[in-house]
Amino acid sequence: MATELSVDTPEALVAQGPALLALRGSVGHLQLNRPASANGLNIEMLEGLHATLRRCIAEPRIRVVLLTGLGANFCAGGDVHEFASKGENLPNYIRRATALLQEVIGTLIHLDAPVIAAVHGYTAGGGGMGLMCASDLVIAAQSAKFLAGATRVGMAPDAGLSVTLPRLIGVRKAAELLLMNTPVTADEALSSGLINRVVPDAELSTAALAYAEKLAAGAPLALAATKRLLWAGVGASVEAAMPEESRTVADLCRSADVHEGLAAVIEKRAARFSGK
Repeated sequence: MATELSVDTPEALVAQGPALLALRGSVGHLQLNRPASANGLNIEMLEGLHATLRRCIAEPRIRVVLLTGLGANFCAGGDVHEFASKGENLPNYIRRATALLQEVIGTLIHLDAPVIAAVHGYTAGGGGMGLMCASDLVIAAQSAKFLAGATRVGMAPDAGLSVTLPRLIGVRKAAELLLMNTPVTADEALSSGLINRVVPDAELSTAALAYAEKLAAGAPLALAATKRLLWAGVGASVEAAMPEESRTVADLCRSADVHEGLAAVIEKRAARFSGK
């Protein structure tokens, strides 16, 4: 399902590109806009998303950011088709992509406006899971699924996920999600503390907007200060961890296992890893 909000007269702040931004009252609605690629993150998407987040910072009318994805999924992680097309140049591409991803995650964490992620379909990989875990609150459609996904293609977590996920759900559960890549349902995500609310699929758009508008009615200085206090320790750890995550993922991208993992996902088959 798409998460296009029912708004009367939204003001378009960013009307074109891989990340859109519209204003309704005090809510900035930021939409990932690569639906044909399940909102997979490539360099173009990351550049657009970072620029759009910077636009949120520059717009004093925005008190809350509502982050959604157009199309059938919130964000299915990195764009595996684009990764696979890079061949031997993949490590260099990943270095650039993860550097941009670090900027996006850091901006989400340091944004004064609280960020609500409204997720549906699949939320996967360092892209989807990373964006979600760097948001302040999360509301999910009943049918939503969550998948760590990195080791499934021979990679490792990025987007600060090695820090945020254990902080949210505990080390043991995070280890299971990151190592086993078992899809998690919305109800399981709610019970583990990964998300805040679950609503019927047909109600996600309305419920998410109501959630955002209720938060936007609060005292903006107090909300910004509270967010800063909540992220003070976690955010510093995330930013310290992300460069090492990036180096690790880029190094792994030199392996035959990564190319096999990407091919297996694209071909919808089990991977045959060789450890090389």
